[in-house]
Amino acid sequence: MLSVWALDGIGEVTPGTDLVATIADAAGGTLADGDILVVTSKIVSKAEGRIIEAADREDAITAETVRVVASRPTSTGHVTRIVQNRLGMVSAAAGVDASNTPEGTVLLLPEDPDASARALAEGLRERTGAAIGVIVSDTLGRAWREGQTDAAIGAAGVLVFEDLRGRTDAEGRPLVVTMPCVADEIASAADLVKGKAARRPVAVVRGRADLVGSLDLPGARSIVRPLERDMFRLGADEAYAEGFAAGRSSS
Repeated sequence: MLSVWALDGIGEVTPGTDLVATIADAAGGTLADGDILVVTSKIVSKAEGRIIEAADREDAITAETVRVVASRPTSTGHVTRIVQNRLGMVSAAAGVDASNTPEGTVLLLPEDPDASARALAEGLRERTGAAIGVIVSDTLGRAWREGQTDAAIGAAGVLVFEDLRGRTDAEGRPLVVTMPCVADEIASAADLVKGKAARRPVAVVRGRADLVGSLDLPGARSIVRPLERDMFRLGADEAYAEGFAAGRSSS
């Protein structure tokens, strides 16, 4: 049976906060082997000092951007940019976030979410004696679907994929491409109990101990699809403009 619950008692996180001690104290000795902790990236960014003045948000988005996928003006007069950031993820505004931050500031994503997850997992294993895994989550949109969901941007001590290729389905047919991204599924499940405004940024997922393992397991960076296999590397308008320009230059 899968159980998911959020930890209470985690106060405001500021630069330099010891997240290992904070989370361990909030868990109060309840963590067990095989538990997976899902930690909202915002508190990781705050603890790591990834805070900038809000006036610098557009410059920060540009600095964090490796490749622009699409940009569109909004009804409020702003421009929404969908970009690939330096972590390889494609998201709005390169993950630069203005929600749940101190007034007048915005947050950058952690410098290396996998390394952040590994430090938390290692520290919590040492402090609690429980073999746990850690997922660092962030809220992302999805192509072709409205709304957002939480996904894994960092992971340590937990399998990010459940590779079912080579097995058979319930009817005995071979599974050829089935490889659920269980890290994203767990991150989404955890968000159901954490909420966006409840000040409960850490959740515990229990019941999938089979996914917990060595701290050397591949992190969430392995989830990012390589550009050469990206079938949708540009927005529709951008792809049309690129094709139109190429056609004119070759004529």
